[in-house]
Amino acid sequence: MRFPEACWRSACAANCRFTPSDGQTYDSTSPAVSPDTIYDAASLTKAVVTTTLVAMQVEAGRIALDLPVARYVPEWNAGPNPEWRKRVTVRHLLTHSSGLPAHKDYFLTIHSEREAIADICNESLEYEPGTKTVYSDLGFILLGEILERVTGRTVDQLARERIFGPLGMADTQFNPPKALVSHIAPTEDDAAFRKHLLRGEVHDENAFAMGGVAGHAGMFATAPDLAAFCQMLLNGGSYAHQRLLIRATLTQFLAPQALAANTRTLGWMVPTADSTSGRYLSARGFGHLGFTGTSIWIDPDRQLFVILLTNRVYPTRANDEIATVRPAVHDAIVEALGLVSTQR
Repeated sequence: MRFPEACWRSACAANCRFTPSDGQTYDSTSPAVSPDTIYDAASLTKAVVTTTLVAMQVEAGRIALDLPVARYVPEWNAGPNPEWRKRVTVRHLLTHSSGLPAHKDYFLTIHSEREAIADICNESLEYEPGTKTVYSDLGFILLGEILERVTGRTVDQLARERIFGPLGMADTQFNPPKALVSHIAPTEDDAAFRKHLLRGEVHDENAFAMGGVAGHAGMFATAPDLAAFCQMLLNGGSYAHQRLLIRATLTQFLAPQALAANTRTLGWMVPTADSTSGRYLSARGFGHLGFTGTSIWIDPDRQLFVILLTNRVYPTRANDEIATVRPAVHDAIVEALGLVSTQR
């Protein structure tokens, strides 16, 4: 059955308001946001799209977690640190333990996905693979490339055909058309790079330079659509008579990984003492954050998920208050639902 409207409405939160002319702003006269307001989900792309698609290919036998990256992207081994590079696996990429740096401003020089992959393959590794965890956009860009090479389909095509379509996520997409702009919350007033207010245009600069589609960012989504995805995970891989993954694959991907000091699963975060998930999520919980002010946290023990969509980078990214808002929201929801048992 479809997820009840009353439930997904309670899962949706936003920090601004909406006007037809300029989207969600802090204008006190703007009407409230609606469930069909679309947000740049930023790094939720990593978990919702890339991780799910990799899990599907692992289940199908086309990707093996512990095979070297070079098996799928041969030019990877030609870069610096050859002895380390040869040991980097798909599992390392999913757990952010590959040795790749967190971020590079490739957008200053590249104009395509092909150029981005070439730069990543020529990037020096900063540490021995598997010895530490450094959250890395670069690793997930590379995972997107692996998906494209093993399937012959682009990441956005795969997402539409394998995830968004089957789950009825009609308002979730990459590169939303201009016809939807009145439903899309603006992100940053980009004075440094693009010189205009971003609305319906991916916020992440590297994803923009790659054409708006990448393994680390680019997905735009609504709260109801993401609710369908979260319920699929709580259901063990199926939703509305559509099975995306078998339960065993989900169990494999949602188990904390030793490579990441048990602070991450394959593609997701797990609650920690200082986690944005708040005080109450169980040890089996998992989630992900997005730079633009989005997040998902899921607790299988409570059969609970919380989707928080904000455009906290509007009008500028110089705003870190979301760090205190996120745990407070999650704690308030658990307490309001009477689901407090013991603190983690």
